[in-house]
Amino acid sequence: MIPTDLQWQPAPDAAAAAVAYVARLFSGPADDVEEVDYEFYDQVTLIDAGENATRIRCSRCDGESDVGWLYDLAAENDEGFDRPDIAMPCCGAVVMLDTLRYDWPMGFARFEVSAMNPRRDKYELDATELADVAAILGHPVTQILAHY
Repeated sequence: MIPTDLQWQPAPDAAAAAVAYVARLFSGPADDVEEVDYEFYDQVTLIDAGENATRIRCSRCDGESDVGWLYDLAAENDEGFDRPDIAMPCCGAVVMLDTLRYDWPMGFARFEVSAMNPRRDKYELDATELADVAAILGHPVTQILAHY
């Protein structure tokens, strides 16, 4: 889960409380999670969907780019993006990275809460659970589902 504002970061105690809440969501008899943790980033960082994502569409011209282009861009900016805008390979327009349309949700943030290998009937958090995380953090969040 990442904040909807790519620059926003919570207080450390709120981050820890969100991790504890998410861990409890996966603590039932048939539920499990390998690890729940949070991460603060100095700069805006790609929070990707792994193998789930394959295509990106430009928010300016609707041109399509292979997701490999974005992964290469992220590798070149391994410390994060000091400016979250980029000239698109399709049309050259400079757009904000978070305005691109991804075939599978991806995002950019300076903070994330992650649950690694969650196991329960529905591993996605539902709207109520996402709202609870948002309330704990003090800011709306969105969910990025990754498969590696």
